[in-house]
Amino acid sequence: MHFTPRLLMLLVTAPLLAAPVAAQDFHWNGRLAAGKRLEIKGVNGSIRATLATGDEIDVTARKTSRRSDLDAVEIKVVPFEDGVTICAVYPTPRRARHENRCEPGDDWSSSSENNDVTVDFTIKLPAGIVFDGRTVNGDIEARDLGADAAVSTVNGSVDVSAAGHVEASTVNGSIRATMGRADWTGDVAFTTVNGGITLTLPDGVSTEVRAETVNGDLETDFPMTVSGRFGPRHMRGTIGGGSGNRTLALSTVNGSIRIRKA
Repeated sequence: MHFTPRLLMLLVTAPLLAAPVAAQDFHWNGRLAAGKRLEIKGVNGSIRATLATGDEIDVTARKTSRRSDLDAVEIKVVPFEDGVTICAVYPTPRRARHENRCEPGDDWSSSSENNDVTVDFTIKLPAGIVFDGRTVNGDIEARDLGADAAVSTVNGSVDVSAAGHVEASTVNGSIRATMGRADWTGDVAFTTVNGGITLTLPDGVSTEVRAETVNGDLETDFPMTVSGRFGPRHMRGTIGGGSGNRTLALSTVNGSIRIRKA
């Protein structure tokens, strides 16, 4: 077959048509008493949470896909004694050891094997409601929340700030976190592998600190009393005199750790 130069150029430069994107929205709203918890659990997709202006929780989940069935991924709402859990539940793979399900707390299983549905959550959360947000492949942004917050992902960055205590983790991504209060009890951890950690704490914080990186620097705005090892990549000591029941742990492999004063 013979092509003219002009026709050949058109064939080479013409863009490939992408598969159309299908979309579907889920919406839930409700109320919880102050101190109760909202848990959001995703697999593929981002989580965005902001402070609501009223006293009602508003959750939107947008499902998108190029090839997989949107209806096969269910958004389930599970009330429990301490709050509400909302999950993106994918079809259980044939060889999975556990059935995909939605349950409150840490006991949760969901796999998205061979399924390209993405579920992006958008949440408006009233002040006083504790937030727990988790995904696997996606960024998490939870800004200016009015109570405690704990967020985690695997492949994605985290940006979280709250009036209460904050905790965050990822594997491939950076962490930016701001605590409004620093009177927690026990251990609070911020961990990643490939990414930096920037943690902002209120003035007057008193805690033991353990910070470690392999490829990066350590910086702190707070005066620190050193105990144990101390070097450019290892730090152990106390801020504000320390506290026997309060520990702050920060860890990364490839990235710097910065503790800032608000």
